This record gives sequence, C-alpha cells and structure tokens, in this order.
Amino acid sequence: PVQIAMTLDIASISSISESDMDYTATISLRQRWTDPRLVFHGNKSFTLDARLVELLWVPDTYIVESKRSFLHDITVGNRLVRLFSNGTVLYALRITTTVACNMDLSKYPMDTQTCRLQLESCKY
Repeated sequence: PVQIAMTLDIASISSISESDMDYTATISLRQRWTDPRLVFHGNKSFTLDARLVELLWVPDTYIVESKRSFLHDITVGNRLVRLFSNGTVLYALRITTTVACNMDLSKYPMDTQTCRLQLESCKY
C-alpha cells in the first residue's frame, strides 16, 4: 500500500443545522505520496496543469458521513498538482462539504456538540 500524508485546514464553517443534523464546511485538503514511476532529473519540482490529474494515480480519499461535497471550480478547478524530482506528488484540493453530525439536543440551550470531520480510503 502507498503511504499518504495528509493535512487539512478548515477555511470556514458556513452553517450548522440542528434540524438536518449536519454542518457545512469549506476545507483545503493536501495529500502527499511518492510514486517511484514519476522520478525525474532536473528541477526540484514543478506544477502540473490540474487537468493532467486524470492521468495520475490519486488516492481514493473520501469524507465519511458526507451528504454532499463539491470541488471549487471558479474560474478553474481549485486543484494543485506539484511533482518533485524524487517522485513525490503533492495534490491539493479546495472542497465544500456538508457532513452529518448526530446532535444530542436534550440539554438545549446549554448543550455542547462535537461534530467530526473524518477522512478515509474507499478501499483500505
């Protein structure tokens, strides 16, 4: 299996819905892995046109309990693909997602909620 390093920044939480038991967040997700087939000599790194990502292997990462998600694409897709000479790939995305959050409202209005944002691989 390929080891994937991930970092995630929450840019905003735009809504929390007690009635729908969910929240909507915009996140920046960065994934990094090494593919020995992509080793090259020369520059230390370069950025690929994001449209070329269709030609690369990328992790099958998904957001657990996501009701709906989308990649930002104004004016072009908000994806970054950077390739390093040692075969390391940096793949960055900007995503808005609505995620289920089971809330216990029995102590409302003095309640506290904990909502998770969990990422997993589809196949592993």
